[in-house]
Amino acid sequence: MIRTIHAIESLSIWVGRAFGWCILILTLSVSYEVFVRYVLNAPTVWAFDMMVQMYGALFLMAGPYALAQDTHVRADVVYRLLPVRWQARIDFTLYLLFFFPGMLALFWFGWEIAADSWRYQEVSWNSPARIQVYFFKTLIPLAGALLIIQGIAECMRCLIAMRTGAWLDRLEDVRETEDSLMEFGPQAERGPL
Repeated sequence: MIRTIHAIESLSIWVGRAFGWCILILTLSVSYEVFVRYVLNAPTVWAFDMMVQMYGALFLMAGPYALAQDTHVRADVVYRLLPVRWQARIDFTLYLLFFFPGMLALFWFGWEIAADSWRYQEVSWNSPARIQVYFFKTLIPLAGALLIIQGIAECMRCLIAMRTGAWLDRLEDVRETEDSLMEFGPQAERGPL
């Protein structure tokens, strides 16, 4: 079971890293648009639509990554005070009652939206460039499927925690600065002497 969890987690991390490059594309396109619009007085017709699609792709595909890294937002005022077995029971129940129905809806209706978009070869109706959006809309059911797969790994993680009383370690990718500072203490802030 642990190998399956880590395999799914690795897939989610890989997808998150791959789509993380959207940030670079987004930054470059915004910088380019600002330069040509305000310095050369020659705005583009495509930059806004591309920025919307890059941001949307990043938002959709970061979901499985955030779930795999346990970096999603949670109200844990009481939750963090509970024993691990109770945390796992609560998480497992919430995944079954809320997460999976929501992600199944995202996948199902996203599939319908993407299929219609491909059938009509949909383009952006607000764009003078008439940018194609059916490629982008394909990411909706893909994100739903990846979230379902990662949710299965999270449920497996909950089952292990309910049985052992300890959370399974996650595959590490990046760390928050605050986590590093807490681990190494104030000495890390000063650096080497």
